[in-house]
Amino acid sequence: MHHSVTSSHDYRIKGTFMSAMIYHNDRCGTSLAVLDIIRQAGIEPVIVDYMAAPPSHEELLALLLAMDMAPRQLLRTKEPAYQLLHLGDDTKTDREIIDAMLSHPELIERPIVVTEKGVRLCRPNTKVLEIL
Repeated sequence: MHHSVTSSHDYRIKGTFMSAMIYHNDRCGTSLAVLDIIRQAGIEPVIVDYMAAPPSHEELLALLLAMDMAPRQLLRTKEPAYQLLHLGDDTKTDREIIDAMLSHPELIERPIVVTEKGVRLCRPNTKVLEIL
Protein backbone atom coordinates (compact mmCIF):
# COMPACT_ATOMS: atom_id res chain seq x y z
CA MET A 1 0.00 0.00 0.00
CA HIS A 2 1.39 3.41 -0.94
CA HIS A 3 0.34 6.51 0.96
CA SER A 4 0.24 9.83 -0.84
CA VAL A 5 0.60 11.82 2.39
CA THR A 6 3.78 11.14 4.32
CA SER A 7 4.42 12.43 7.81
CA SER A 8 7.92 13.06 9.14
CA HIS A 9 7.61 9.78 11.06
CA ASP A 10 7.20 7.64 7.93
CA TYR A 11 10.53 8.10 6.18
CA ARG A 12 12.73 5.05 5.70
CA ILE A 13 16.47 5.41 5.31
CA LYS A 14 17.81 2.17 3.80
CA GLY A 15 15.10 0.35 5.73
CA THR A 16 16.67 1.09 9.10
CA PHE A 17 14.48 3.89 10.40
CA MET A 18 11.60 2.95 12.65
CA SER A 19 9.04 5.18 14.24
CA ALA A 20 7.49 4.52 17.62
CA MET A 21 4.79 6.00 19.80
CA ILE A 22 4.56 5.53 23.55
CA TYR A 23 1.52 6.13 25.74
CA HIS A 24 3.57 7.47 28.61
CA ASN A 25 3.22 8.55 32.22
CA ASP A 26 6.37 10.34 33.39
CA ARG A 27 5.57 9.47 37.02
CA CYS A 28 5.79 5.74 36.27
CA GLY A 29 9.15 3.98 36.63
CA THR A 30 8.29 1.28 34.08
CA SER A 31 7.17 3.88 31.56
CA LEU A 32 10.41 5.85 32.03
CA ALA A 33 12.48 2.66 31.67
CA VAL A 34 10.70 1.72 28.42
CA LEU A 35 11.23 5.23 27.03
CA ASP A 36 14.94 4.85 27.82
CA ILE A 37 15.12 1.45 26.04
CA ILE A 38 13.46 2.94 22.93
CA ARG A 39 15.91 5.86 22.91
CA GLN A 40 18.88 3.50 23.41
CA ALA A 41 17.70 1.73 20.25
CA GLY A 42 18.20 5.03 18.41
CA ILE A 43 14.51 5.90 18.13
CA GLU A 44 12.98 9.16 19.34
CA PRO A 45 9.35 8.19 19.85
CA VAL A 46 6.23 10.28 19.69
CA ILE A 47 5.30 10.64 23.36
CA VAL A 48 1.60 10.66 24.20
CA ASP A 49 0.86 12.00 27.67
CA TYR A 50 -2.31 9.96 27.95
CA MET A 51 -3.05 11.32 31.42
CA ALA A 52 -3.44 14.83 29.97
CA ALA A 53 -4.85 13.72 26.60
CA PRO A 54 -6.56 10.32 26.90
CA PRO A 55 -7.06 8.30 23.73
CA SER A 56 -10.44 8.44 22.04
CA HIS A 57 -12.84 5.52 22.41
CA GLU A 58 -11.83 4.36 18.90
CA GLU A 59 -8.09 4.68 19.64
CA LEU A 60 -8.40 2.67 22.84
CA LEU A 61 -10.42 -0.02 21.04
CA ALA A 62 -7.80 -0.18 18.27
CA LEU A 63 -4.99 -0.54 20.85
CA LEU A 64 -6.87 -3.31 22.65
CA LEU A 65 -7.52 -5.15 19.38
CA ALA A 66 -3.89 -4.81 18.29
CA MET A 67 -2.74 -6.25 21.64
CA ASP A 68 -5.47 -8.93 21.60
CA MET A 69 -6.52 -7.82 25.07
CA ALA A 70 -9.86 -7.46 26.78
CA PRO A 71 -10.43 -4.06 28.43
CA ARG A 72 -10.25 -5.63 31.89
CA GLN A 73 -6.69 -6.85 31.12
CA LEU A 74 -5.56 -3.24 30.62
CA LEU A 75 -7.16 -2.00 33.83
CA ARG A 76 -5.04 -0.80 36.75
CA THR A 77 -6.68 -2.33 39.81
CA LYS A 78 -4.71 -0.45 42.49
CA GLU A 79 -6.05 2.99 41.54
CA PRO A 80 -8.69 4.55 43.85
CA ALA A 81 -11.09 4.94 40.90
CA TYR A 82 -11.09 1.14 40.47
CA GLN A 83 -12.74 0.71 43.87
CA LEU A 84 -14.83 3.87 43.58
CA LEU A 85 -16.38 2.73 40.29
CA HIS A 86 -16.77 -0.90 41.44
CA LEU A 87 -14.74 -2.13 38.46
CA GLY A 88 -13.96 -5.40 40.23
CA ASP A 89 -17.61 -6.30 39.67
CA ASP A 90 -17.68 -9.06 37.04
CA THR A 91 -20.99 -7.77 35.68
CA LYS A 92 -19.30 -4.62 34.32
CA THR A 93 -19.34 -4.70 30.52
CA ASP A 94 -16.35 -4.00 28.29
CA ARG A 95 -18.06 -0.75 27.30
CA GLU A 96 -18.40 0.32 30.96
CA ILE A 97 -14.74 -0.51 31.61
CA ILE A 98 -13.59 1.43 28.53
CA ASP A 99 -15.77 4.41 29.49
CA ALA A 100 -14.24 4.35 32.99
CA MET A 101 -10.72 4.24 31.53
CA LEU A 102 -11.41 7.20 29.27
CA SER A 103 -12.93 9.22 32.13
CA HIS A 104 -10.14 8.19 34.52
CA PRO A 105 -7.02 7.63 32.37
CA GLU A 106 -5.02 6.65 35.47
CA LEU A 107 -6.91 3.34 35.15
CA ILE A 108 -5.13 2.56 31.85
CA GLU A 109 -2.11 0.31 32.39
CA ARG A 110 1.10 1.68 30.91
CA PRO A 111 3.24 2.02 28.96
CA ILE A 112 1.73 1.02 25.64
CA VAL A 113 4.16 1.19 22.71
CA VAL A 114 3.19 1.21 19.03
CA THR A 115 5.68 0.49 16.23
CA GLU A 116 5.38 -0.88 12.71
CA LYS A 117 6.11 -4.32 14.24
CA GLY A 118 3.16 -4.25 16.61
CA VAL A 119 1.61 -2.91 19.80
CA ARG A 120 2.57 -4.04 23.29
CA LEU A 121 1.76 -3.28 26.88
CA CYS A 122 5.38 -3.14 27.99
CA ARG A 123 5.23 -4.86 31.35
CA PRO A 124 7.84 -6.00 32.10
CA ASN A 125 9.77 -3.24 30.35
CA THR A 126 11.73 -5.74 28.21
CA LYS A 127 8.51 -6.54 26.26
CA VAL A 128 9.27 -3.47 24.18
CA LEU A 129 12.19 -5.38 22.61
CA GLU A 130 9.64 -7.61 20.82
CA ILE A 131 8.59 -4.67 18.62
CA LEU A 132 11.83 -2.73 18.14
